[in-house]
Amino acid sequence: MKPALLSLLALAVTTGGAAAEEIRVLNWQGYGTDQEFATAPFAEATGHSIVHEYFNSEQEMLTKLRTNPGAYDVVLVNAVYTQQAVAEGLLAPIDTSGMENYAGVPESFAQNPMLVQEGTVYGVPWTWGLTSFAINSSVIDTAPDSIQALWDPAYAGRVSIRDDAVEALQLAALATGQDINDITDLEAAEAKLAELLPNLRTFWSSENDWNQFMAAGELDIASYWSGSASRSASLGLPVEFVVPQEGAIGWLDGLSVPATSEHKEAAQQFIDWMIDPDFYVRWDQDGAPASANAEAAAALPEEAFNKRVLGDPEVAARVTFQTPLSNERRETYLEIWQRLKAAQ
Repeated sequence: MKPALLSLLALAVTTGGAAAEEIRVLNWQGYGTDQEFATAPFAEATGHSIVHEYFNSEQEMLTKLRTNPGAYDVVLVNAVYTQQAVAEGLLAPIDTSGMENYAGVPESFAQNPMLVQEGTVYGVPWTWGLTSFAINSSVIDTAPDSIQALWDPAYAGRVSIRDDAVEALQLAALATGQDINDITDLEAAEAKLAELLPNLRTFWSSENDWNQFMAAGELDIASYWSGSASRSASLGLPVEFVVPQEGAIGWLDGLSVPATSEHKEAAQQFIDWMIDPDFYVRWDQDGAPASANAEAAAALPEEAFNKRVLGDPEVAARVTFQTPLSNERRETYLEIWQRLKAAQ
């Protein structure tokens, strides 16, 4: 049995033989925490069982937390929504002092102001990744180094982006030389997207959609997520992920404990196991996103996507991480996006 799990077992014994608890996890389906290789060793070491419930959007996740007090013990929260969840009283403070694997989280993540407020941790950094684009390497021999490739008439009718207002505007911000978190010239961004829409073959809404379009040979180039690109490549699709010279959109996911959880100690044990390097190295074989634990990332084989691509300092220097959007700003983006699609 691995050392970290032995520590969990020792903790279970020293806490007075506390009864096994059922830990309820709220997450995206298939996103690490519900894998058998994750839950089975943890249950064996601690006696705690893991039960999952899923959401399909961050807004649905927030709604579930608001309307089901006491129903969840661990929740996956994208960092841009953590402050909102804390302000609504939905999340509990987390004591990281007893987490063996937290030491591997670098300060840049551990002290991220979206997850830590006034010195109190409300989200443990777990995974991160990029939104950029990927190419069909069976069609494009040399990967382009600019996001302007999405607008290239050479790929007209064989381009796709996700049907998401915020993501679309942030891609347009990169293409117009603007800060994704402070788009000061929305007219320029909207005009850039208006130029892109005629180039599109379709929109995609899920990783499965994207894979089906690519497998059918319908796309040459499309926006995509780094972790998804790794998984798609592992399925044998001709996919090459590109981080262009203009940069990429970074995102960070954290694991939190709902304020109404009745099993907070057991929940923190599970979060500690989720940031364990041994768990992550196994998950990476299935196309995991990048780990926020530097020790976990370092333990990957050299050929691993998340080490070879996202571990490149030059790539990291081109990443801008998303910050929270106001509801007003989000609504503005949605209005622009709906207007553009209606006019297409």
